[in-house]
Amino acid sequence: MRSRTGIIEGAFMNIGQASKASGVSAKMIRHYEQIGLIAKAVRGSSGYRNYQATDVQVLNFVRRARAAGFDTSEIKQLLALWRNRNRPARDVHRLAQAHLAELNARIDELKAIAATLSHLVEHCDGDDRPDCPILDDLALEIADATPGQRKTRPRREFSRRRSRSP
Repeated sequence: MRSRTGIIEGAFMNIGQASKASGVSAKMIRHYEQIGLIAKAVRGSSGYRNYQATDVQVLNFVRRARAAGFDTSEIKQLLALWRNRNRPARDVHRLAQAHLAELNARIDELKAIAATLSHLVEHCDGDDRPDCPILDDLALEIADATPGQRKTRPRREFSRRRSRSP
C-alpha cells in the first residue's frame, strides 16, 4: 500500500530516498539523528541506514515545523505531543501561541531596525565624499555600548540634508 508520499508502506529506503521523499537533506537527517530529534535509523546488514514511511512522516513533520520557525527544543515538544494521541490540544495551542508571540516580537524588532536603517540611508548622500551618517551612527552605537552588550537608543534625527557640494 502506498502512502501519500508515494512510498510503499513497510518497504525500506536508503537515506537518499528518504531525503527525496521528505524534502530534508541527507546531511540534516544525519544531524537530526545525532542530536536526538529523530530516532536513529535501523541499520541493514550492509550497515546502511534504512528508513520506512513512518520515518519520512516524522521528517516531513520536522521540516514543516522548522519552516514555521520552531527551534529544536520546541520541535521535540511538538513531536512528543504529536505522538501522544491522548494529549490535550491546549498543550499544543500553548506552545504555538508562545512561538507566535516570539515571532511577533522579532517582527517588531526587525521593523524598528528597518526604520532606523531607512532613516540613515535617506540621510546619506552616497557620493564620493567621506562623510557618511550611516557610519557615524554605527560608530555611536559602538561607543555607547559596553563590550558584548548592544544598547538601543532613540533614532538620531538629522536637522538638515547634507549639501551635495564637496
